[in-house]
Amino acid sequence: MNAFRTPPAWQLPEGVDAPLWQYTHTPRLAAEEDAYFSDHPLFREDARLLDEHFTTPGRLVDLGCGAGRHALRFAARGFTVAAVDLSHPMLEIVGRKAATEGSDLLRVEANLCRLTCFPDGGFEYALSMFSTLGMIRGAGARGRALAEFARILRPGGRLALHAHNIWLNLRDRQGRTWLMQHAVRTLLRRDELGERRMNYRGIPGMRVHLYRWGELRRSLHRAGFRIDEVIPLDEVTAEPIQRPGFLHGLRAGGWIVFATRI
Repeated sequence: MNAFRTPPAWQLPEGVDAPLWQYTHTPRLAAEEDAYFSDHPLFREDARLLDEHFTTPGRLVDLGCGAGRHALRFAARGFTVAAVDLSHPMLEIVGRKAATEGSDLLRVEANLCRLTCFPDGGFEYALSMFSTLGMIRGAGARGRALAEFARILRPGGRLALHAHNIWLNLRDRQGRTWLMQHAVRTLLRRDELGERRMNYRGIPGMRVHLYRWGELRRSLHRAGFRIDEVIPLDEVTAEPIQRPGFLHGLRAGGWIVFATRI
């Protein structure tokens, strides 16, 4: 299929709308990925936290691997890595980088809602970073993705997950205005609670789901995870916030959660 031809809505994969389809099928975005995010503070912080928490090599699946920044690093550390993304251009970038670095990993083009390519309990570690879960359209599809994450982890396997906090919009006038407008649209059932639209890297109408902490916690529990640690992050520096136990559901810009598959 032509990379820039978007199928009709009824033909789109589960959890994917037209802007997300365009995002995943645009080679320019994959080619620019590393340079675009080269100085992003979250990219530094999540790498540090993952390296601290996932120390013993094992089978690891990177769910929404993008250009492979985590997948390649873990492969270099001796992990057996499967890099999964819906974007063929992103996976091509991963393959070229792996060949240059001499890294050995498996690349899989798949929808995170339907990971039938993997058997039950095939991995010790799973990670889904940089709000990948929030890019999936619809609460039902996000729930199925989390259930798939749990299914492909062995009992006792560990998940690392990043999500954005809806209340980060309280920090500035533009965000507060959006929150008020969004509340009205949600009441009128024109929006799903937490869905924020944006023009993202030249793709109009892109949406990301912004979580409330209780919503994220319940979603993980329903999928079969036990939360072991939650790290609330500052929205600007991406570093752990001070006094994380005090109202982090309102104060954090987002969270990195480490959870165990029950």
